[in-house]
Amino acid sequence: MSRTSPGPALTPRSGRARRARRLTAHASRVERREFLAEGPQAVREALLDSGAVEVFGSRSATERHPDLVALATGQGVSWTVAEDTVVATLSDTVTPQGVVAVCRFVDVSLSELVVPGVRLLAMCADVRDPGNAGTVIRCADAAGADGVLLTGSSVDPYNPKAVRASAGSLFHLPLCVEPDPATAIAAARSAGLTVLAAEADADLDLVRADTDGLLARPTAWLFGNEARGLPIEVLALADRIVSVPIYGRAESLNLATAAAVCLYASALAQRRNSSPAAEGPLSQRPRTH
Repeated sequence: MSRTSPGPALTPRSGRARRARRLTAHASRVERREFLAEGPQAVREALLDSGAVEVFGSRSATERHPDLVALATGQGVSWTVAEDTVVATLSDTVTPQGVVAVCRFVDVSLSELVVPGVRLLAMCADVRDPGNAGTVIRCADAAGADGVLLTGSSVDPYNPKAVRASAGSLFHLPLCVEPDPATAIAAARSAGLTVLAAEADADLDLVRADTDGLLARPTAWLFGNEARGLPIEVLALADRIVSVPIYGRAESLNLATAAAVCLYASALAQRRNSSPAAEGPLSQRPRTH
């Protein structure tokens, strides 16, 4: 049974606080397959997804978010009132939001993610910036993609900055971590996906790819490192290399922005060409923001 801890707030010396604090380190996250999700939005999504193990909230945050306390209670998750210093040590932000959840890892195996019938995947190869990785996850979720795959030497998706940048989308769609890009790409192709690599200097641009019907196919978009792009050996494994056209004077697009443009271009093309009875994320009724 979930409960809100009564009496004195949890102190930094508490064993539970120290155990949770260890999850700020990558090694502890991997060992325990748990991570921290900070802020009301992330905690809400973790609770709704049944991914939360425990929630720590400051007294003020507990009073501000009775809906979250009730949700935790309904999910059988303990809500622990903690001193502000405890919550601050679990936070990765300058101004802590007062509520942090300990969550289970959400990633699935490659064979679980890349299956026949999948229509749209985002694949990140050597994406090192956690903010970019989290934003790609958020964009893939918004575009109705079937999942996100991190490969090569990409950043830990459970890095606090990546979790925060995903804005709760980490809990919405399947996520896979596969170290070998060749294995990931081969699995995507075996599942009937066309692998499109996004590169700034490609001869084929997104507009022509759409006109040619390329974007209407089941697609795995491959995005590379923020500074170096995709390695030559990984580019060679893609079916086509596609660029996002630049119409203004900007030199280039941020990785996450380019990923959003590519994913939405495919999502729109696939929707135009799908039957009314199509199933899966791409058939869901869109929400506007």
